[in-house]
Amino acid sequence: RVQLVESGGGSVQAGGSLRLSCAVSEYTRNTFNMGWFRQTPDKEREGVAVIVRHYSRTFYADSVKGRFTISQDDAKTTVFLQMNNVQPDDTAKYYCAAGPYDLNTEPLDSRQYNYWGQGTQVTVAS
Repeated sequence: RVQLVESGGGSVQAGGSLRLSCAVSEYTRNTFNMGWFRQTPDKEREGVAVIVRHYSRTFYADSVKGRFTISQDDAKTTVFLQMNNVQPDDTAKYYCAAGPYDLNTEPLDSRQYNYWGQGTQVTVAS
């Protein structure tokens, strides 16, 4: 069974940085794509960043491009989200997700992902 555990959330001032981590129990076709998604009470779930792990190819939402970076360790046991220059609009609960790679699917579409972590809260204050 795929197990995903997020960590690294917390409170940070606007303009600051935060790094989220997602520990992944396995590297198989079930976890070839890994993504970070976020959700607030008044917004739909949003795809933030995705990494195609075999190639380390990445995709980003326009709202975070240039500020956030998704990456993984060499053993592919952990996926990171480096959040720089965070803004109040980044406040949300962030979820790590895993799924197979589908060439015909938008990587930032949450419907592609079969496994989800419990989430970690990120709060950005002015």
